[in-house]
Amino acid sequence: MSRSMGGHRSLFAIGTAFALGALLFGALLVGQAQAQGAEDCEPGAPGVGDVDYPTYGNGGYDVRHYGLDVEYEPATDHVDGKAAIRATATQSLCSFNLDFVGMQLHSVEVNGQPAEWTRDAHELTVTPHQPLKNDRQFDVVARYDGVPVEFAIPGTTIRTGFMATPEGATVAGQPEVSAGWYPVNDHPLDKASYSFDVTVPEGYEVAANGFLRDKDSHQGSTTWEWEADEPMASYLATIDIADWDVHEWKTDSGLPVYDAVDTNITGALRDEIDRALGLQDEALDLLSDNFGPYPFDTVGAIVPNQEDLRFALETQTRPVYSKRFWRDAQGNPRNADFVIVHELAHQWYGDDVALGRWQDIWLNEGFATYAEWLWEEREGHATPQEIFQATYDDIPEDNAFWSVVIGNPGVDHLFDDAVYVRGAMTLQALRNEVGDDAFFEILQTWAASKSGGNGITEEFTALAEEISGQQLDDLFDLWLFTDTKPPPEAVSGGSAARSISSGARAQGESWLDDAQRRLRQGAY
Repeated sequence: MSRSMGGHRSLFAIGTAFALGALLFGALLVGQAQAQGAEDCEPGAPGVGDVDYPTYGNGGYDVRHYGLDVEYEPATDHVDGKAAIRATATQSLCSFNLDFVGMQLHSVEVNGQPAEWTRDAHELTVTPHQPLKNDRQFDVVARYDGVPVEFAIPGTTIRTGFMATPEGATVAGQPEVSAGWYPVNDHPLDKASYSFDVTVPEGYEVAANGFLRDKDSHQGSTTWEWEADEPMASYLATIDIADWDVHEWKTDSGLPVYDAVDTNITGALRDEIDRALGLQDEALDLLSDNFGPYPFDTVGAIVPNQEDLRFALETQTRPVYSKRFWRDAQGNPRNADFVIVHELAHQWYGDDVALGRWQDIWLNEGFATYAEWLWEEREGHATPQEIFQATYDDIPEDNAFWSVVIGNPGVDHLFDDAVYVRGAMTLQALRNEVGDDAFFEILQTWAASKSGGNGITEEFTALAEEISGQQLDDLFDLWLFTDTKPPPEAVSGGSAARSISSGARAQGESWLDDAQRRLRQGAY
């Protein structure tokens, strides 16, 4: 018996030793594999290489989707947030960065495991439990809270970002907004789909990009569930909180429209805003005729009752508009159809085709301003050439307008009026050079070939040369990359300036005066 017991103990000891040896050997293999993975992986870059915004965006991964679960308390401007990010590694990653400014970060998980993280003023660096393999999908969940950070439009004191208002909040800005209210790969090069679950107290409503899928009321609050399936640059994401008058309708082509105007905007001002929003169908028809099919599945507008909102922004599918555009200097209602046309044009140029570098901002603003010129012609006021000529004649050679190199304006001049107006002048100069057929083929091909992606100036100029069969370096250098006023023949497309009627000149000058005034007031 005792021998028997002793024999069992010996066998048990041998088995235990074998099992421990196997575990140690397995741990050694795992350790070697992790060490090998650590040797092969590299940190993701803390920026995408944008000259103007070197810390914006991040390298090493591509975000597919942001799921933002946000609870907002208007009384304190406090956000309690959870960002669920689905991404694909584009290299083997030991760590990766997200752009995140202000607010308190509580935790970060990667693929369900707690991750280490560090922060500086702009960068959140995340080190996952295990290296992330190239071409593999991974999930990040970050929990945070606090008061969102605001920014300013470059070269101005105009505030942007997640802005508290007397009625709730407005979320809009360019180029900086997203990093102030959620962790993000904050550059237009990395587009993603979005879902927003936004919880607000009773009496508040939420308007956002895309489609309202559901809303759920519970214990004195309501969660509004919005979904934007089409790829979107991060700065175009918006959630706007107020008491909204909502008008849902469809264009003649069947496109769903969702307009949200703050209920506190009333009287003659409200009547003028409603009239202008009713023109979206006509504006989309004009733009589709010239640029190609509308690129998204819905459209609409958000108009907050925010006195210090001094811009409009092409937030994807649902632009945000300042009510100030519909008031003159004396506070009386005025026609502002131009701003509807401008922001809708951005749905093609700026949203569907996003810039690849911030220095190429003229590809957004010049194109949207040119759309205004097309609208002026449709309304029987002046042709694009007449506006072009009047603008050229009206701005003296020594005006600072001509000193802005719009093909690379620098951060402080990204939203100068020259970027808008000289950008549109560049397009009319191109039209004069290549003719109408080639010109509109260039615009439509640019929109179609870059749909859902990004573009830069060199790609646009190459496309223009390919379609026109002409060498256009001199034209683009003159209009985009010089800091002087072009010679008169550059406006006419020939050896002498084209003459225009006094009436057309007056209309062109009127457009310019109004454009310069509104650009001094804000941006759009």
